[in-house]
Amino acid sequence: MAKILVIDDNIDICQLLERFLTKKGYDVETTISGKDGLEMVKNTYYDLIFCDFKLRDMEGRDILAKVRIISPGTQVAIITGYADVKIAVEVIKKGAFDYVTKPLFPDEILSLIERALSVQKESKVKSVTFHKADSKPKEKKEKTEANSDFLKGTGKESKKLYKEVKLVAPTNLSVVIYGESGAGKENIARLIHDQSERAGKPFIAVDCGALTKELAGSELWGHEKGSFTGAHAEKPGQFELADGGTIFLDEISNLSYEVQVGLLRLVQERKLRRIGGTKDKSIDVRIIVASNEDLRKAVQENKFREDLYFRFNEFSITVPPLRERVDDIEAFAMHFLELSNKELNKSVQGFDEEVMQVFKEYVWPGNLREMLNVIRRATLLTDGDKMTVSALPAEVVYARKFNFTDSNSDEKNTGGSALSKKSPVSLKDAAAEAEVEVLRKVLEEVKYNRTKAAKKLGIDRKTLFNKMKQYDL
Repeated sequence: MAKILVIDDNIDICQLLERFLTKKGYDVETTISGKDGLEMVKNTYYDLIFCDFKLRDMEGRDILAKVRIISPGTQVAIITGYADVKIAVEVIKKGAFDYVTKPLFPDEILSLIERALSVQKESKVKSVTFHKADSKPKEKKEKTEANSDFLKGTGKESKKLYKEVKLVAPTNLSVVIYGESGAGKENIARLIHDQSERAGKPFIAVDCGALTKELAGSELWGHEKGSFTGAHAEKPGQFELADGGTIFLDEISNLSYEVQVGLLRLVQERKLRRIGGTKDKSIDVRIIVASNEDLRKAVQENKFREDLYFRFNEFSITVPPLRERVDDIEAFAMHFLELSNKELNKSVQGFDEEVMQVFKEYVWPGNLREMLNVIRRATLLTDGDKMTVSALPAEVVYARKFNFTDSNSDEKNTGGSALSKKSPVSLKDAAAEAEVEVLRKVLEEVKYNRTKAAKKLGIDRKTLFNKMKQYDL
């Protein structure tokens, strides 16, 4: 019986989820305090935690970070009442399995639980498989199956991307992958691995953004028993587990200076020493790193070691954002619809013409990850054969209509769209223009009260101030 913990300061939600999930056969415990929840995690192992993003005593992201340290095997799903894409992208980037928005839908909750427990089980199976010397064919098959949800685009930008992957994959060069959050950097890293001679060997992905300064050393190099308080047993690090295969270090620029020093030694000497250990261990690992910021700029700002940057930057690839891959949007949407139908046991056949128009005009700040979440939710809400606009989140439909229809007051007279009249140089320019218009509209509505504007936009005041400065608002 899977054990689930619900942390939410709304006692009604706690009671609702407890009654509902208990009837479905799960062992459920609840608490309205983030601090109490962490104490419970220290004393009891939970397969899955539902945690509200805004608690009275803590924030969901802080609980997420601590759970990853206390109980790395536990999956965490964030509950948010803001339906904000930026929050979703942030928590998933920090290691959350997924997020759900209020009001909660029973089918959506059950689907998330099933997926989380399935991923957890699959992760354990792979961990065992990688340590069996006689299971190479099985490893390769599992890696292929693990990537079966990945679809290659066929548009101009995608063809350029996969051409670069094909060139670098057979080599042993280190690779830096640039791209926005949710653009598919880890998928590209896996593709490089699967097309290399290391295919069938371990592929280990590490989210450096979720590693604290204290945790990073143990997580990357491993530790010996008794090397520090709480080290009750020896633990191999991620580099050791990836020996013979590939390690993918996502958001590499988030590593502290001290960890970067240790990483430089490992890259140079291809040896590691566990924390508390006395002997070096030789390793053979291909390193692929990713960042959503320019590492050259990070070097100039003394945030990233220059010598480490040059070690990694033997080859670089940029994954274009979804808004620049319009030719692939229909294919991606159909692929995600197929996945969602299988996951939710639905039979939605396709999209209404207006839905596809929305998809092509929306700027997708969360990229492929956001599109998958939008389609999954809309599939759940669709009763007929085709998905209609009414099933899409309001923020997606509203942003599209506002960006390209309401932004031009002359449209009603001319019958032409604002987009065609302005003719931006690129979709990136169009996205910037849309952001300016949304910012200006919200600021005018709240009479330039920054606190209210930031809350309405779902961002903090500092981000709002920086955007106002950037766009001269």
